[in-house]
Amino acid sequence: MDRRSFIVSAGGAALAGLGSAGGFQRWQEITPGVRYPGRAEGHLLRDRAALPPPSHTIETDVAILGSGIAGLSAAWQLDQLGRRDYLLFDGPEAFGNAAGSTYGEYACPTGAHYLPLPGVESAHVRAMLADLGVIQDGAFDDAPRYDERFILHGPEDRLFHHGQWQDGLIPADDQVEQQRFLAHMDRLRHGRGADGRRSFVFPSALSSSDPVFDGLDALSFAAWLDREGYRSPALRWYLDYCCRDDYGAGIAAVSAWAGVHYFAGRLGRAANADDNGLLTWPGGLAPIAGALAERTGDRRRPGTTVSVRARGDRAEALCFALENGKSRSFLVKARRIVCAMPLFVAARVVEGIEALGFDPRRHLPAYAPWMVTNFVMRDFPREREGAPLAWDNVVYGGKGLGYVVSTHQDIRVTPPAKTVFTAYMALADRTPLEARRWLQRATPEELVELASSDLRQAYGWAFAACVERADITLRGHAMAIPAPGFRGNAGLAALREAKGPVLFAHSDLSGFSVFEEAAWWGCQAARRVGLAATPPTR
Repeated sequence: MDRRSFIVSAGGAALAGLGSAGGFQRWQEITPGVRYPGRAEGHLLRDRAALPPPSHTIETDVAILGSGIAGLSAAWQLDQLGRRDYLLFDGPEAFGNAAGSTYGEYACPTGAHYLPLPGVESAHVRAMLADLGVIQDGAFDDAPRYDERFILHGPEDRLFHHGQWQDGLIPADDQVEQQRFLAHMDRLRHGRGADGRRSFVFPSALSSSDPVFDGLDALSFAAWLDREGYRSPALRWYLDYCCRDDYGAGIAAVSAWAGVHYFAGRLGRAANADDNGLLTWPGGLAPIAGALAERTGDRRRPGTTVSVRARGDRAEALCFALENGKSRSFLVKARRIVCAMPLFVAARVVEGIEALGFDPRRHLPAYAPWMVTNFVMRDFPREREGAPLAWDNVVYGGKGLGYVVSTHQDIRVTPPAKTVFTAYMALADRTPLEARRWLQRATPEELVELASSDLRQAYGWAFAACVERADITLRGHAMAIPAPGFRGNAGLAALREAKGPVLFAHSDLSGFSVFEEAAWWGCQAARRVGLAATPPTR
């Protein structure tokens, strides 16, 4: 769909309409740009007969299919192991959920937008960040030193509640119960199971398997909160918000293990930042993905996978690329193929995946759809009383997950002339299937009305006059939902242990979409590839 700007003029004419019926009318005239990453490729996957026969064959030692964080991490780990004979194929969208966009000098995310300080168990992430220069010293110390430019500075977040802004995202109500919950999480954070492991860590594969902790996966987070006596509406709203933010579903839908892990799994420290601080970039995680992609050089190629099959002790993949709207297909032959793609895609393209122990009908998780909207701002809207504009801004009881400000890290004597507000929406008020169907039939005007709902609640119609452009990215299968029982998913366990010519690497193997998990499985797949390979000659 063609994009066009808001039909509002800058300066006095725009200011005259703030909060007025005229401002409302101008808002209704918005036609946003709408992106559907991978939709064209998905249609070709569905109708394989439309693909032309392969025009050529590419041979390599290792083929990595997918350039999200898992695929990029696999490539990075192979480089660290001295393995250079690999090719990385982008898939339908370069960088996947870590993708971003730019508007002139202003960068913004179209997917994930921050990375928490990794704890000591996330040694793979720390090694990666050290290699990229984000960690400057003591990568494997308890508290490394990070590049100050990437540490999130305050004000970090705020909440619009009772008609004004407050510091922090936990509502300033029912403080006694909130403190009891946070103390509970702190005890679990430092607890250890009978196996000697910390109770909850990132990557989740290194968490304790003690039934005292693992048993939480048998019930929902909401049921666990009931059992533990956490009934404060304000606290439960906050916990539901956090689950929607990380898992795309609320406390009634996610496992209690996943809910507790969100709060008890983080123990990241830095020599020059607060505990459990955040790393962020104007473009979200896209700069990290881009830096990893640069390491691959000319080994990164366009290409989306149609089919993957084992051929004896080797594997081959049929792929295609779109060029000026036309498709060309090619065959990739490799000693090992790493499927760094979501499992709902792998289930369609990997031939004989059932023989590996993964039955899509029983083992495929539900996927939450997301909507990410970038509002390019010609001006900053006037703020209400309370806390000042923060990096992350959330509306209590809102339909969305708030919005982040791309220029928040841009420290200047005077504010920048323009900025980008990135609004996130999880559509967790309906089933994933219902949400996807709604996204498919919704008009651009309906999409932007929902996407802007939190911003309109915070600013009124004054917001519209400050917006120059709106672009919406729809991700129909953005993230796997860690529903009760996900820790015992036998199909995921089987793919994690695959040792043949076809290997798997994606955060879906953990059951939820987090950077540390994606990077972990990418690195694990690369290590298996490296161990199985003949040492390179020097």
